[in-house]
Amino acid sequence: MSGGEQPTVDTVERVFREERGRLLASLVRHFGDLDLAEEVASDAIEAALLHWPVQGVPTRPAAWLLTTARRKAVDRLRRDRAYAARLAVLQAEVVRVEPAAPAPDGDGDLPDDRLRLFFTCCHPALPAEAQIALTLRCLAGLSTAEVARAFLVPVTTMAQRIGRAKKKIRGARIPFRVPDVAELPGRLPGVLRVIYLIFTEGYAASSGPQLVRADLADEAIRLARILHRLLPREPEVTGLLALLLLVDARRAARCSAEGDLVLLDEQDRTLWDHDRIAEGRRLVPGALTSRPGPYAVQAAIAALHGEAADVASTDWPQVVALYDVLARVAPSPLVELNRAVAVALRDGPAAGLPLLDALDADGRLAGYHLLPAARADLLRRLGRTGEAATAYRRALELVGTEPERAFLRRRLAEVAGEGLGDPDPENAAEPDGR
Repeated sequence: MSGGEQPTVDTVERVFREERGRLLASLVRHFGDLDLAEEVASDAIEAALLHWPVQGVPTRPAAWLLTTARRKAVDRLRRDRAYAARLAVLQAEVVRVEPAAPAPDGDGDLPDDRLRLFFTCCHPALPAEAQIALTLRCLAGLSTAEVARAFLVPVTTMAQRIGRAKKKIRGARIPFRVPDVAELPGRLPGVLRVIYLIFTEGYAASSGPQLVRADLADEAIRLARILHRLLPREPEVTGLLALLLLVDARRAARCSAEGDLVLLDEQDRTLWDHDRIAEGRRLVPGALTSRPGPYAVQAAIAALHGEAADVASTDWPQVVALYDVLARVAPSPLVELNRAVAVALRDGPAAGLPLLDALDADGRLAGYHLLPAARADLLRRLGRTGEAATAYRRALELVGTEPERAFLRRRLAEVAGEGLGDPDPENAAEPDGR
C-alpha cells in the first residue's frame, strides 16, 4: 500500500496508537529499560513517516516498527558503551528470571508482552499515583502533558514523577515479568485498581469544566479489554471489564446537549449503548464465581440497572441485597452511601435518611459532596426544605465539576427560593455499583 503524505500520517498514528503498548512491552522485555524503549519507539515512528510514503505501508506494520526500533536501540547502545553496560545488568536480571522471547523478523508477529508491562507499571514498590501515571503513559499511550492534565498538575511535575518511577524500576531492579501463581493474588488487585481509578476519573471527573473525561474512560476500557484477553479466566478481570462496560453505556445520557447533568431517573435510556450493555451482561456470569469479588458484585448491580426500563422498575430489593454482599466483600463508606440511596429507592426516603445521617456523623465522607447532596435530596422529598437547603449549600462547598455545581445551585434555588436558577432533576448519589 502507498499513497499521499496525509493518509500515511494517519496510518502511522493509528498503528502506533493500537500497538504502542505491545511495542513498548516487547522493547522493555528485550532491553530492560523504559526510557530507551520510549526513545527508540519514537525513532521508529519517525522512520515510518519517512519511508512509508515512498515504500508503502508494510504488510505487518507493527512488526516493522518493532524491528526498526530494536535496530535503533542497538545503534544507541553502540554509541554509548556506559549506558550499554548498565542495561546489561538489567538484561541479565530479565534473562535470569525468564528467558527472552525470540526476536520477530520484519514480517513476523509482534509478541504480546503487555501483561508484563502492566505488572511492572503497577508494582507495589511504586506509589499509587506513579502506578497510574506510568500505566497511562506506557499502556494507554497518553502523552506526559495529557497525564498531567488528568492529575491536574504541571507538565514538569508529572515528567519528574514519571521519571522517578522509571528510576525506581531501574534502581530496585523491579522484574519485567508476570508474577507467579503464589504472587498473583497479591499483585493483580493493584493492576485492577489502577484501571478502575482511571475509569472513575474519566466517567465522573473530580474537578474541571466537564463531568466526563471521555479520553480516560475510553482508555480504561481499552486497558481492561487487553487485560481480559491476557487473563480471560480471572473472575475479577472479567468483572472489572463488565462493570466498566455497563456503567459507561450510560455516558451519552448523563449530560444534556447543553452539558447539564442528567441523573439516572431522568435519563433517556434510548441513548444508552445497548450493545455495550449486552456485552457487559454476558460477562457477568463468568465473574460471579462461588466467592465473587468486589468488581463482579458491582458489575451485577450495574447489570440490574442496565436491564431495567426505568428507575421505578429496577429490582431495588436485589440491588440492596447485592450491596449487602459488597459491604462484606469490600466494606467502604462509599458502598454504604450507595446502599443507603438504594434503600431509599426501595423503601422510601424516610428509610434511607437515617442511614445517611449515621454515615454523615461518623465523618468518613466529610469531604465528599455526594453525601450532603444525597441527604439534601431525601430531605427535599420528605418536604423538609429548610434542612435540604442547608445540605445543598454544604454540597456546593465541596463539589468539584462545573456541571455538578450548576445542578446543585438549581436544586438549591428550588428548595430555598433564592432565584439562583431553574429547577432541575433530582440530585442523589447514583447507585450504579461504582
